[in-house]
Amino acid sequence: MRFSSRFRCAAVARIIGVLLAAAALGACSAIKLAYNNLPTVSYWRLDAYLDFNGAQTPKVRDELEQLLAWHRQNELPRIASLLQEAQALAPGEVTPAQVCAMTDRIRERLLAVTERAEPAGTELALSLSEAQLQQLERKYAKINAEFRKGWLERTPAQVQQKRYDRFLDRAEDFYGRLTDEQRDLLKQQAAQSVFDPQLTDAERRRRQQDALAVLRGFVAGKPSPAEARAALHDYIQRIAEPPPGPWREHQQALRQEDCRNTAALHNSTTASQRTQAVRRLQAYQEDLRELAATR
Repeated sequence: MRFSSRFRCAAVARIIGVLLAAAALGACSAIKLAYNNLPTVSYWRLDAYLDFNGAQTPKVRDELEQLLAWHRQNELPRIASLLQEAQALAPGEVTPAQVCAMTDRIRERLLAVTERAEPAGTELALSLSEAQLQQLERKYAKINAEFRKGWLERTPAQVQQKRYDRFLDRAEDFYGRLTDEQRDLLKQQAAQSVFDPQLTDAERRRRQQDALAVLRGFVAGKPSPAEARAALHDYIQRIAEPPPGPWREHQQALRQEDCRNTAALHNSTTASQRTQAVRRLQAYQEDLRELAATR
């Protein structure tokens, strides 16, 4: 039950102009200091993609502060409730269906934040210049090179090892030290995974080109705010619900695999490991409730 990793996830997607990086981090961080500093951290992350100009900078900073304030009031209590439900499940065994149901609800919370960020993202997207889109292309190229080095240039055995190492770090952060048998289970799961780095790379590049096409359409066509927001919303939906095809099938297969693997690992844990998981969930929940109470 990798609930801990779910609540420390990275940005759902780097959708430039929609502030999704900030949104996803806001929904995933259980660390008070990191959460309170999200507007600043998110600004610098977004700036690395777009190199904001003097007029955009104060507007983006203000919108990020407002997004965090909304998230603190509206979303943190909901996420704390999800943690409470996970805490109730942790002492017993779980099914893949229960894991999938929980992750679906977390995904709903992330999508709620992206919807909230759409108006600000639209305004920002309409203010972008061709020079900023060229900066975005350079940033994409850097990300692609890093992915290629980290995943595509590795042998299948090295990819499996990297994924195993990540699974192990997350599991032991949540449950404490795993037994040899549990480590073997994780190794088997990594070896049998349907994860395809080539397909992942191809999909990310397709999304990048899609984003650039949408944003360049804004620069060239000067759409109305309503038209621009509709175009950005459609782009987000294409990511959230991919059209039928190999990527959608791959995503669905990975989701089912993750739910099965998470349930299998959790059901292999000892009573003391589950107690550790409950304590960790309690700590996350307390952090979120304290953050929600802060104004």
